[in-house]
Amino acid sequence: MKEQLRYGIVGSGALGGYYGAKLARSGADVHFLMRGDLDAVRRHGLTIRSKDGDFHLPQVNACGSAEEMGPCDVVLIALKTTSNAVLPTLIPPLLAPDTALLTLQNGLGNEELLARHFGARRVMGGLCFVCLNRTAPGVVEHYGHGTLSIGEFKGPPQDRTMRVVTDFQRAGIDAKAVQSLITERWRKLVWNIPFNGLGIAAAANVAQVLNDPHLQAAARLLMAEVIESAAKLGYAIRPEFIDYQIERSWPMGEYRSSSQIDYEAGREVEVESIWGEPLRQARSAGAKTPRLEFLHALLSHLAAIRKAP
Repeated sequence: MKEQLRYGIVGSGALGGYYGAKLARSGADVHFLMRGDLDAVRRHGLTIRSKDGDFHLPQVNACGSAEEMGPCDVVLIALKTTSNAVLPTLIPPLLAPDTALLTLQNGLGNEELLARHFGARRVMGGLCFVCLNRTAPGVVEHYGHGTLSIGEFKGPPQDRTMRVVTDFQRAGIDAKAVQSLITERWRKLVWNIPFNGLGIAAAANVAQVLNDPHLQAAARLLMAEVIESAAKLGYAIRPEFIDYQIERSWPMGEYRSSSQIDYEAGREVEVESIWGEPLRQARSAGAKTPRLEFLHALLSHLAAIRKAP
């Protein structure tokens, strides 16, 4: 790969804005595809407000279209999965012969979609455990955490995997390469399925879920179902991972997940990627998931009510 990789950020909201800004601050060649925030970022730059230290990028490479951005070496896909239908037409102008597509999206099925359209050899995935919100055009609040696990869609890490991991590490991100991307996806679902789901269903932030005995018990039971489902599919996650996830959630305080924020703002929620596809895969493997089935049904109903005229 080239000495300096050209990164394209597709979906420059909280996730893409944060990781892209960190890369750009470290000297990486980063280009941001923006729509609603484009004018504001061109005028005022990008601002990251973080417990690790605030910083501001007065000038960034902000593009209004994929054609304007042009081919990149690595395309970071940080769009919500509810926008995946645009990817088949959005991505082609960003492709060179060896462009890697690195999806940072939630849930399951995202790598498979990219592989169907652009070939499995291009596809990588990244799992982010980070508390972020976009609070204004060009402004991202970082509340805590920030780890990033990167793997290949098919097979173990390659030279390009390590090169991208190294770029993130140079940017101050706690990044690592993983042997099994799909195992890491299920590990992330152990947190996302209960906390994102209960955030909507119970209108509860992380602290409220943890401090309410009934909600914390519900979260733990959902976590156990996710771990059982992963095991049925051949992905081993140790049971003590539940306690680990609960403990690392306490410092988040009153953090609200992006799913909860989207729901409360009347925006479409990533119901199918975070709850629907895991449920379908769990059923196909014979896992018993009554709580996940109920939560998926409830969230689907709530989302449908919000969409109704």
